[in-house]
Amino acid sequence: MKLRKTVVVEKPLDAVFSYLSDFTTTTDWDPGTVSTVRRHGNGGVGTTYVNTSTFLGRTTQLTYVVDELVDQQLIQLRGENKTVTAVDTLTFRPVASGTEVIYTAEFTFKGLSRIAVPLLKPAFERLGNEAEAGLREALNRL
Repeated sequence: MKLRKTVVVEKPLDAVFSYLSDFTTTTDWDPGTVSTVRRHGNGGVGTTYVNTSTFLGRTTQLTYVVDELVDQQLIQLRGENKTVTAVDTLTFRPVASGTEVIYTAEFTFKGLSRIAVPLLKPAFERLGNEAEAGLREALNRL
């Protein structure tokens, strides 16, 4: 399952990157996030976050690790628990009106949960649309 959303805001690249490279800000813009806590690191490669989210009435935790970070260009995190691996990638580029952010979330389900993937597609698409709106609103507040 893969979601990809593009948001353009009239904000400077350095401010947008600084805000989104701190994964604890997901509580501001990701509708499913209940909390995100940094457990280890300074935000760079190897930093670990614990994310608690709700999805379809269920609460779940994923441990995310920053796998790649290119200043003001890209951040990629890999989250995992016993049923899913999530790879979240945010790419950044300056545009005439400010900053473009492309947010891609890829989910790989494990075990029996793989069977439910086709049934979950509408719920994931709704979540992606809500995340896009939340991202736009949070970035416009910067």
